[in-house]
Amino acid sequence: MATSERVTDWSVAVAERPKTALFGGLVVLLAVDLLFRLVGFELTVGSATLLGGSLAVGRLITLVWDGIVVGLGIGLAGIGLSMTYSILSFANFAHGDYITSGAFAGWGVAFLVAGFGGGLLEGNALYLATVGFGPAGPSAADISVSVLQTPLAVFGGLVVAALATIALSLVLDRLVFEPMRDQSGIAVLIASIGVALALRYVVVFVFGPRNRGLTADGAKLVVAGVDGALALATKRSTIIRAQSGDVSADTFYAELPVLDFGAYSAELLTVTGAEVTLVLTSLALMYALHVTLQRTKLGKAMRAMADNEDLAQITGIPTERVVRATWIIGGGLAGAAGYLLALERGTLAYNLGWLLLLLIFAAVILGGIGSIYGAIIGGLLIGLTNSVSLVWIPSSFSTAAAFAIMILVLVIRPDGLFGGVTTA
Repeated sequence: MATSERVTDWSVAVAERPKTALFGGLVVLLAVDLLFRLVGFELTVGSATLLGGSLAVGRLITLVWDGIVVGLGIGLAGIGLSMTYSILSFANFAHGDYITSGAFAGWGVAFLVAGFGGGLLEGNALYLATVGFGPAGPSAADISVSVLQTPLAVFGGLVVAALATIALSLVLDRLVFEPMRDQSGIAVLIASIGVALALRYVVVFVFGPRNRGLTADGAKLVVAGVDGALALATKRSTIIRAQSGDVSADTFYAELPVLDFGAYSAELLTVTGAEVTLVLTSLALMYALHVTLQRTKLGKAMRAMADNEDLAQITGIPTERVVRATWIIGGGLAGAAGYLLALERGTLAYNLGWLLLLLIFAAVILGGIGSIYGAIIGGLLIGLTNSVSLVWIPSSFSTAAAFAIMILVLVIRPDGLFGGVTTA
């Protein structure tokens, strides 16, 4: 009787929410297919494979890690866009070019600091300040910017990226957006498109259109299974030699005694210093923002203004100060995100933010536009979908898969995952 009642309840739920049931069925199907691939099982009909195949555990772990790295970068960049919409009530299409501007400003300083430390500053100051824009100068390998070799340059560049984007945001607000504060959202949106185009070509004029390399080959940490033990090394060659029982004493190699994988021997994951820096910095900045929003007077004022601007003014909240704080926080996080994403990629071009903008919008809309936490979760989901979808589709379609997930979620929840929750 209990079983029949449960089946009846499921049937009613499916009939009431067919879209949700269809989406849930698709998720379950993909999960089953992923499990079959991991165990090497194939479900075939004739010569056609319906489910399963082959997928190495290390490959899946790498895809998940890549998705988390990119997703945190997108989520960090999306916070400012979400705050702008929830408090200022317009979609800022210049946000992507704020990201690019901050990245270039930060990397100009990083190159200068690294060049000074490496004795390359004399005669190359302008070349380094413009991140390699010029006829000749030291290469990225000569400058050797990396998290472990030049930590001061990397940290200084991060700080300058945030500060420069804050200054840019405040100046553009004073010149463009403040005079249009009482205009319709469409008018301000169109103005933001104009600001985006102007910023993009200012960047091209100052730094050039060329895509340039940024970092030297930094240190890596290779995680692998070696005869059942979980091992760490800085080189793949060390892992290969460890599997044959021949580890050189002058190389880093360590086995963690906690886990036992039987006879398993294979590489699981390679983590770079740039990826770790992006993840840890993004999480620290997100936590700092959470504390600011939930435990400070400024955070309460921002949440009140996002909920009802007129009521906030009546109760004495200084709305212009809140607006400035919005630009400061959103601009700083945008600049930091651009700098960190360029650090992780190892390259930088004038269209960095523009190419990221669609993914950032997708993350913000998926999470629920106006919700900061929604932007963070949406960024992670977009990043993971963009990466893990490579199990089933070619890399040229991975971005389309991320947008497909956004559309499917919006069909079920039109307001997004955190719809109706503004600034928090």
